[in-house]
Amino acid sequence: MKRPFTMIPRQKRPVLSRRGVLGVGAAGLLLPAAARAQSVLGGGAAPAAPDQGPPIAVSGAQNAPIPIAIPLFTDPSGAPSDIGAQITQVINDDLGHCGLFRSIDPASFVPNSIANGVPVWQNWNILGAQALITGDVADQGGGQLRVEFRLWSITQQKQVQGTAYTTISTNWRGIAHTISDVVYQQMIGEPGYFFSRVAYISIAGPVTSPVQRLAVMDYDGANNLFLTDGTSMALTPQFNPTRQQLAFVSFQDNNARVYLFDLQSGTQRLVGSFGEMTIGPRFSPDGNSLLMSVSRNGGAALVKMNASGGGITELTDYGSINVSPCYSPDGTQIVFESDRDGNQQLFVMAADGSGVKRISFGDGQYAEPAWSPRGDLIAYTNWGSGGFSIGVMAPDGSGERILSQGFLVEGASFCPNGRVIMFYRQTPSAGGHDSRLVTIGIDGFNERLVDTPSDASDPSWSPLLG
Repeated sequence: MKRPFTMIPRQKRPVLSRRGVLGVGAAGLLLPAAARAQSVLGGGAAPAAPDQGPPIAVSGAQNAPIPIAIPLFTDPSGAPSDIGAQITQVINDDLGHCGLFRSIDPASFVPNSIANGVPVWQNWNILGAQALITGDVADQGGGQLRVEFRLWSITQQKQVQGTAYTTISTNWRGIAHTISDVVYQQMIGEPGYFFSRVAYISIAGPVTSPVQRLAVMDYDGANNLFLTDGTSMALTPQFNPTRQQLAFVSFQDNNARVYLFDLQSGTQRLVGSFGEMTIGPRFSPDGNSLLMSVSRNGGAALVKMNASGGGITELTDYGSINVSPCYSPDGTQIVFESDRDGNQQLFVMAADGSGVKRISFGDGQYAEPAWSPRGDLIAYTNWGSGGFSIGVMAPDGSGERILSQGFLVEGASFCPNGRVIMFYRQTPSAGGHDSRLVTIGIDGFNERLVDTPSDASDPSWSPLLG
């Protein structure tokens, strides 16, 4: 299977009818509820000293996931709590998702292993636990919850984190993700990625005329919300790194236009349509400008403009097809794909368009580059005689390695800490093909499906919410 290189992305999707429609009704649900955190004192235990370093290095956790015990969160009296049980499950799922932790089976827990709020160390040690998470949930009235948790190091026999959060009751899932991020930070020594969202394209209906809607969800597939109704085909959403905003492409009158969707107000506005076709908007790291590809006279140039409109600068000419631009995290460089050397390859240039340098030299064609927020890797799609692959390489093109392969795999997007990639995978089916979102670690392990209510493509991972 060989994908043609054209300015209309993913030719398998036909253009739908006119009329872009807003998803304003539930816009307020997109915002993380405000939460107030405070230190949890007591038990004579203090948070770990900053210079102490994490108990486990990432490389070590990848070889042998950290055994961690997570008893059910209860109410402050120790009685069962439905929300407490839900919070516990989300924390388990988060830590299991990253592949760096292994939850110990609660059936093996020794009874009465917390005495006067402090772990009975030997009871957890015999289970092989290196860490323990305890917590409780209190109804504060007026739709408010107080969620308190503590992270204990079993090997060091001390508390390393204690925090309480006060939030609205509907935000319990956000608090669970926040706790998971704190545990990840303390145990691994890097920020987590669990309290984040993913924008994507929902695909439903017959393969000959699919309905493609802009949608957003929690990183794990929960709290799914459709932002457009599909009367105009949506493509390639991208999160603004500094604001609650999405850029995406929508087809109206068979013309691709770039729009911004404000996640706070639920409104969208037209950025513009330039030349014969405009595709692939990507934000600058400060969120104030957009890169995109504009076609004209058989070629396509990379263009920079203010996100508010105007200030257009052409960074390449129209002598070849230049598409899929993406800034480096520091904003000094841009990676993109171009056929200037005869077929699709990856190139890096300075942010002003100077110093263009080719970085891909393997077999096949390269497309859809995405720069890691860590700055150390560029993810890409490759296709050739062996089919489609998702891979990563260093920004200079060295260290290239394939993470996953398939009938069709495309659209890589990094999580906020750069340790996990989400992409979409198509597989043949009786009705045509299925399209699913998938995550995988940058080491090529721990590939997992992400649950969505319909077929899905074009994921874009948000920064951490807060």
